[in-house]
Amino acid sequence: MKQIKPWFDEECLDFLDQRKQAKCGGYRIRAKSNVDNLNNVRREVSRHYSNKKKSYMRTIIEELETNSKIQNIRDLYRINNDFKEGYQPNLIQ
Repeated sequence: MKQIKPWFDEECLDFLDQRKQAKCGGYRIRAKSNVDNLNNVRREVSRHYSNKKKSYMRTIIEELETNSKIQNIRDLYRINNDFKEGYQPNLIQ
């Protein structure tokens, strides 16, 4: 099962659908305008994804900084371990 990224939201899903539509249109009719449109949409989507990732990383870093400054070691290591190992849900048994 693929893990969903925490920065991936509804807006990213809209961009994903837009890219799929451009891809379908670009492969049916290989006109230059369709290919150019596909390349522009791909560029826009990848730019949006990278900006989302950067903003997510900024929030994580800011949270780590605040936990470090107030010496909240438990949350500092929790965030650090979640980031390094990925999200692993707690299983209640």
